Amino acid sequence: MPTRTVHLRATPAEVGEALADHLLGLVRAKPDAVIGLATGATPEPLYDALAERAGTAFRHARFVALDEYVGLPEGSPLSFAATLWRQVLGPVGADPGRVFLPDGRSPDRAAAAAAYEAQLERLGGVDLWLLGLGRNGHVAFNEPGSAERGRTRDVVLTASTREANAAAFGSAGAVPDAAITVGLGTLREHARELALMVTGGAKAEILARAWKGPETRDVPASLLRGVRVTGWFDEAAASLL
Repeated sequence: MPTRTVHLRATPAEVGEALADHLLGLVRAKPDAVIGLATGATPEPLYDALAERAGTAFRHARFVALDEYVGLPEGSPLSFAATLWRQVLGPVGADPGRVFLPDGRSPDRAAAAAAYEAQLERLGGVDLWLLGLGRNGHVAFNEPGSAERGRTRDVVLTASTREANAAAFGSAGAVPDAAITVGLGTLREHARELALMVTGGAKAEILARAWKGPETRDVPASLLRGVRVTGWFDEAAASLL
C-alpha cells in the first residue's frame, strides 16, 4: 500500500543529516540502487552530509536526475549536470558510467526526452528520487497545469521559475527559457520512493497545500499521491501542516 510519512527536524542541516542516513541505509542494503537527484538550494545540506560521510558507499550506485536546461553551451558550469557533479556526484565518488542525465544540448528536444524516458525504463525504476518543492508547487519543471500522467518532455519555463533561478545567472532574463523534465507520471510510475525535501518558512504555505490540500493541477506536487512519499521537513516549512 502507498504510504506517506513525515520526518521532521529542527533545521535544514538536521534534515540533511537525517536524509543522508536514509540514503546510506539504502545503498548498504542495495549497493547498485538507482537514486534520483535534484538541484537547487534545498538539497545542499544533504549533499554536504553525503560528501562528509559517503566514503565508498556509492561506488556501485546508479544516478539519474529530474531535469536539465536546454541550450546552454557545452561545458557550462550552470547546467544541472555540472551542478550535480560539483555538489554531489563528484564528492561521493560516483562512477561516470553509472550516471544517466537528460541531454539538454540535443537539437531534437522531443527525441532527447523520449530517450531519457526509455533510459529510466531500462534501469528498472528508481529506488529513491529526491524532490524539492517550488514556491508555486512545481516539482522538477512540472509547472502548474501539468498533467498527472505526464512523461519526460521539453517544456517552456514560467517567469516565476526563471526568477527563482536567476541568482546563478545574474538575472531572470539570462535563465534559459526551456528545459527537459521528467513528468509527474514518470515519477509516479518509476520511483519506488519519492523523498520530498522542503525547508524554510517561505515554503510553509505551498507545502501545506501540496501535502494536505486537494489534489489539483494548480499545485503539481499535490498530484504525487497513491505512491510512497516520504516528507523531509524542517520545523519552519512544516509549521502549517
